[in-house]
Amino acid sequence: MKSSFKLLGLLLALSVPLWAQHDDHGDHGHHDYGGGYVPHHGPEAYHGEPHHDHDDHPTYRDRDDHPEAPHVHRDGEWVGHDWGREDARFHLEHPWEHGHFEGGFGPHHRWRLVGGGPGRFWFGGYFFSVAAFDTGYCNDWYWDRDNVVIYDDPDHVGWYLAYNVRLGTYVHVTFLGR
Repeated sequence: MKSSFKLLGLLLALSVPLWAQHDDHGDHGHHDYGGGYVPHHGPEAYHGEPHHDHDDHPTYRDRDDHPEAPHVHRDGEWVGHDWGREDARFHLEHPWEHGHFEGGFGPHHRWRLVGGGPGRFWFGGYFFSVAAFDTGYCNDWYWDRDNVVIYDDPDHVGWYLAYNVRLGTYVHVTFLGR
C-alpha cells in the first residue's frame, strides 16, 4: 500500500511541470479567429480598390467578438489586407536592405518570440521590426513567448506579415537581418 502512495506521489510530482507549461491566455476555440489557428497560406494578392484611406482610422472589427486589429478568419480570409499596392506607407526606399528572410514561411514554421518589442524583435537568430503604422495592433503581443508565423506580403515589396498564433492577428514587418 505504501508503495502505491509513493508511486502516486511521484507521478503527481512529475506532472507539475506539465501544468506549469500550460499557456492559458483566455478563451480558445470559441471564435472563428485566433486561439491557435494558423492559416494554411498567406493572403492572395489584392486586385481591388483599397477599402481604407490611411488618413482615417480603419476598423477591422468585422463582428462584435473580433479584434480591432488585422486578423485572419478560420476560413482563410485575411481581414484588413485590402490596402492596395499604391499606398505610400508601404513604399520602402531599400526594400531588401538586410536581405530576404529565409527561415521558412507558413504554417509549418512556427517561431517563438524570445525578446524585444515592436521596434525590434527576434526569434531563431532572425530580427524584424513592425511597421510604424501597425504598432498599435500588437500592444497585446507577448514579445518573450508568443508564437508567430511569417508570410510573404504579396502586395508590398519588402514587407512580410507576422501572424500571432495566440491572438489570430497580424502586422506588417520588415526583416532586419540575422
